[in-house]
Amino acid sequence: MKFTQAELAAFRGGTLPDLLGPDVRLLFVGINPGLRTVAVQAHFGRRGNRFYPALYRAGILDREIDASAGFDPDDRAHLEARGVGITSLVPGATARADELSRDELTAGAASLARRVPRIGPNAVAMLGITAYRIAFGRPRAVVGRQPEDIGGAQLWVVPNPSGLNAHATAAGLGEAYREVAVAAGIDVFAPPA
Repeated sequence: MKFTQAELAAFRGGTLPDLLGPDVRLLFVGINPGLRTVAVQAHFGRRGNRFYPALYRAGILDREIDASAGFDPDDRAHLEARGVGITSLVPGATARADELSRDELTAGAASLARRVPRIGPNAVAMLGITAYRIAFGRPRAVVGRQPEDIGGAQLWVVPNPSGLNAHATAAGLGEAYREVAVAAGIDVFAPPA
């Protein structure tokens, strides 16, 4: 699916529904959706985003998912069956996450804290340390398991899969996501060769 810059700009501020199955064990929290993600109505819908390859490398999924044209119903069902949920800290789409204000991130953290008990995951994985530090008021936080829980779930910060986070390798993303998946009680597959 191709979009012009003007077509994508029309999705600014748009939203997409959370991906939540009946038994979410691991809730991934992106910072906010990108314009293309809202355009195709699929989380991490930008071709080249490393999120789904990292889930595959982590053994969370048994195959790579390409959401660049929207979710294939079988892929969506596979995510739900594996206990994976996806939401956003801030619901409104922007071209880049750094367009968000401190107030928007802080409000997103408060909203997430209210939503997590209703969703009921074992673990929540925030994608991105910088946004986490701002949103949760933890300027010295490091990647990994956080000392506090959120809504009765373990709180983790894992590397953001965006290509803008170039120092995070595909292997490193896979390792971090695998660790939180195991903590969430997901029976992971052997990593691909």
